Amino acid sequence: MATIMKGQVCVVTGASRGIGRGIALQLCEAGATVYITGRNQDTLQAAAQEAQSRGGRCIPVVCDSSQESEVKSLFEQVNREQRGRLDVLVNNAYAGVQAILNNLEKEFWNCPASIWDDINNVGLRGHYLCSVYGARMMVPARRGLIVIVSSVGGLNYFFNVPYGVGKAACDRMAADCAKELRKHGVSYVSLWPGLVQTEMLKDNLENKTNDPLLKKFNVDFSAAETTEVSGKCVVALATDPHILSLSGKVLPSCDLARRYGLRDVDGRPVQDYLSVSSVLSHVSRLGWLASYMPGFLRMPKWLITLYAGKF
Repeated sequence: MATIMKGQVCVVTGASRGIGRGIALQLCEAGATVYITGRNQDTLQAAAQEAQSRGGRCIPVVCDSSQESEVKSLFEQVNREQRGRLDVLVNNAYAGVQAILNNLEKEFWNCPASIWDDINNVGLRGHYLCSVYGARMMVPARRGLIVIVSSVGGLNYFFNVPYGVGKAACDRMAADCAKELRKHGVSYVSLWPGLVQTEMLKDNLENKTNDPLLKKFNVDFSAAETTEVSGKCVVALATDPHILSLSGKVLPSCDLARRYGLRDVDGRPVQDYLSVSSVLSHVSRLGWLASYMPGFLRMPKWLITLYAGKF
């Protein structure tokens, strides 16, 4: 695996910690040259050193994804240093976690109106900015993959209004951008990680027993996927010769684990949050049925789509 992506150039935004860091680790382990962004020089440098210790090359660039001038400068640097080459862009930067935690279980009218920008400025808007500048490098080369990190919150209400709207928009951005990019040989997909053992989530779930986030998830956190599962998914997608057939689609991490035979870094199977038993366990009135359902039974995608339908 050490050379599977040797020579490829990647950009991962928001990679100081969490899912972005996990993706950077796996891309470097695959031998790629990876530019990672974040707003804090110290944590970004530490992440870059850890990623480069896996192999490949990791270049930290301080960048605020809410500032177009900084996004533009980032891609100009990549273009200059890599002679116009960009193979993979992962839109992951997100600054809304603390705002979400500070306003759990509050209706939208009882939250500061600015929570919209807290959640969707660095997130949704920043993803669009990076997609524009990334596509400008990929289209002339007629190759490339753009991944936007979204979540099941784009399908159904989760956390709050700005969060759900932002994630639904990420999924739609992948679909619409893919439509325009397809004829140029560039793919764009939306990645849905499952419940992930990020540093901040670990702290809130393990150290704050009365935290409402515990009640929100109501799952065995030890079974959650590590941040590097998303990285394994990105590597698999980036090296799939038939990636264009997936372009525009929402890709849950558990589906990609099944498709590519992926396991977590500690050898555990990736939790299948789309299995019938998993879905039922989150429905209070039907939770008792979960233990009776065999693990191989999965919720049909048409049924999930129908459940979330607007008509």
